[in-house]
Amino acid sequence: MADVRRRKPAANETDDAAAATAASSAADSSDHVDSEEEKIPEERVVEELAKNLPQGTDKTPEILDSALKDLPDRWKNWVIRGIFTWIMICGFALIIYGGPLALMITTLLVQVKCFQEIISIGYQVYRIHGLPWFRSLSWYFLLTSNYFFYGEHLVDYFGVVINRVEYLKFLVTYHRFLSFALYIIGFVWFVLSLVKKYYIKQFSLFAWTHVSLLIVVTQSYLIIQNIFEGLIWFIVPVSMIVCNDVMAYVFGFFFGRTPLIKLSPKKTWEGFIGGGFATVLYGIIFSYFLCNYQYFICPIQYSEELGRMRMSCVPSYLFTPQEYSLKLFGIGKSLNIYPFVWHSISLSLFSSIIGPFGGFFASGFKRAFKIKDFGDMIPGHGGIMDRFDCQFLMATFVNVYISSFIRTPSPSKLLTQIYNLKPDQQYQIYQSLKDSLGDVLN
Repeated sequence: MADVRRRKPAANETDDAAAATAASSAADSSDHVDSEEEKIPEERVVEELAKNLPQGTDKTPEILDSALKDLPDRWKNWVIRGIFTWIMICGFALIIYGGPLALMITTLLVQVKCFQEIISIGYQVYRIHGLPWFRSLSWYFLLTSNYFFYGEHLVDYFGVVINRVEYLKFLVTYHRFLSFALYIIGFVWFVLSLVKKYYIKQFSLFAWTHVSLLIVVTQSYLIIQNIFEGLIWFIVPVSMIVCNDVMAYVFGFFFGRTPLIKLSPKKTWEGFIGGGFATVLYGIIFSYFLCNYQYFICPIQYSEELGRMRMSCVPSYLFTPQEYSLKLFGIGKSLNIYPFVWHSISLSLFSSIIGPFGGFFASGFKRAFKIKDFGDMIPGHGGIMDRFDCQFLMATFVNVYISSFIRTPSPSKLLTQIYNLKPDQQYQIYQSLKDSLGDVLN
């Protein structure tokens, strides 16, 4: 039998160990380290805490579970995901039928749910349920940021109407100051809530809350802005992300062999490429179809005559068929195409190439905290955030794209700014416009 011998530690190793032990004891007893009692949880602790978070892909309605009990897990997940995908698509179609107000309310509800799912992870990981006011502070900052962003939006689009109501004019004129004042109240509230020995945990969740607001509230605000540009700027990008997600899953399920990225082991190159081609084709066809209806292409504007939002207009250049000459191998052909279709190709390329990285980002976030899903609201899919991780990235791109290549100055926004000027400044603008338009009017 082999003789197993224990190696004797070297002298320097013994000294180092003793020094480390002494330093650790000194740190524990030192008054210098008084800002926290525990460090951020280690990986195994995070994994243990994550078990308390709901996992949507493991949640199946009892009736479906019994009906599909004989199927292999792979096909069972396929069927469940397919059923609830179609339920969500039908629900989305009904919301579109409900009009812009229904879409905006839905966006707000999705925003609140996504925020709740992200914040819940923070509460679990940092284990601060007992710390004072933090849950209330998180929701207070959500309300404050919504007041700022959506107030800005209402001023832009309805400022002319609001300015005519005397007691609302104050809110328009000093909107940003009021928003800042509300934030400062929350800031002071947070500082007063700090508890000795828990500073690091509290500041970590303070940062967590603000990053969540940046991801969720800002993006939902951009979605609302896109809706006001015309429903087509909302429906087409959102449906492109859905198409890419579904088709990438289908191609990956049946043909996937080559792993795409380590953050998402189930993602494959076959799914990525197949989903991309399907999304571009879908974007061209679906955009061409929607361009035929004013309900989808007209910007949403408030009509003072009707006393409500109006969705009728003379179609702009983007939505008027134009003749294009294409030459391929020396053969020329003329096509009548809506210019918006060309823009839809740009949107579809972004949604199929860059859009999935929103999902990869979310996958990395979930892996960092040892969780499978953000929630359990949608069987087979997870939480609301699991379905909207790519949508938020797409919403930002669409808003930037419109601002860079499409949008022209808004008359209502310019009028709001003019109403906020002093009378002599307004008169100066009036005289300038009168001189400029004199020749035209005469």
